[in-house]
Amino acid sequence: METGHVVTVFGAYGHTGRFVVAELLARGFVPVLAGRDAGKLRALAASHPGVDVRPATVDDPASLDAALAGADAVINCAGPFATTAAPVIEAALRAGIPYVDVAAEIEANVDTFAHFADRARDAGTVVLPAMAFFGGLGDLMVTAAMGDWTAADEAHVAYGLSSWHPTAGTRDAGAVSGERRQGRRVRYSQGRLEYHQDDALPTLKWSFPDPLGAREVIGEFTMADVVTVPSHLAIPEVRTYMTVEAAGDLAAPETPAPTAADESGRSDQIFLVDVVVRSGGAERRAVVTGQDIYAVSAPLAVEAVHRVLTGRTRTAGVASAGALFDAPDFLRALSAHLTLELSQ
Repeated sequence: METGHVVTVFGAYGHTGRFVVAELLARGFVPVLAGRDAGKLRALAASHPGVDVRPATVDDPASLDAALAGADAVINCAGPFATTAAPVIEAALRAGIPYVDVAAEIEANVDTFAHFADRARDAGTVVLPAMAFFGGLGDLMVTAAMGDWTAADEAHVAYGLSSWHPTAGTRDAGAVSGERRQGRRVRYSQGRLEYHQDDALPTLKWSFPDPLGAREVIGEFTMADVVTVPSHLAIPEVRTYMTVEAAGDLAAPETPAPTAADESGRSDQIFLVDVVVRSGGAERRAVVTGQDIYAVSAPLAVEAVHRVLTGRTRTAGVASAGALFDAPDFLRALSAHLTLELSQ
């Protein structure tokens, strides 16, 4: 349990933000609820008596400074992160505190690495983007699978989701990313991000471990792992895949938002993430299973804040989870939320 570290949650009343607030409270942190809608903040605070409410907007630096005043760290849960990440990072740098976000937007994460690396390093603080199911989890898994390898030829991250009921935030972030890409698709190949105009993504079979088994997946269903993994690992080919059914759910405008299936608010969605890293003729694997991709982002982000605030990091500046932390130890610390199997 924590001993009262204060953590501002920007976008606290959003779907993922609510899970983050609950996880902070469960671990003994003191959350501060921040975001642009004062009414939604007060409604959330009614469920958590005594929690501080501080409305703030990204176009008002003074309000962000007030939201972060006295905090030990900030977790940004408010997308689209193309709009929110930079202003909240700026506020965190002014406050001299670590910043963590749950951004799955590829371009927003690229911007964070590109624009804040020098300033965060010079300030001696941590800026950790994509500390969520997409981006952070895959990066930790690839890093854990690598073990003592210093380089690999390729890394593959296959997402097996039983379904995908996207939140409004997921849809908004996807729309923003689509606008920035001007209809192009993106992949990480030959050591760089490539934008291309291919009409259709390839479909192939992926042999997931039991209980999923062989499933049809969308190839080049590119997620934030193509930013986080290459940011610190020498792997020129990083590919991500998504089960066809889940990709179809995401694409369908009529697919509803997730609904709670238990008292914690988690949906009944089950996930299995299968990571394969190859070097020459050798192969290493990591497999993680769990429930609800949005809910599991909360323990990922909160565990990251805990480790940053207790000095269990390997570097400073802008860094991904795999660069900052002992990846196998981090994943095993989340045994209440996910299971890990490593094959090396």
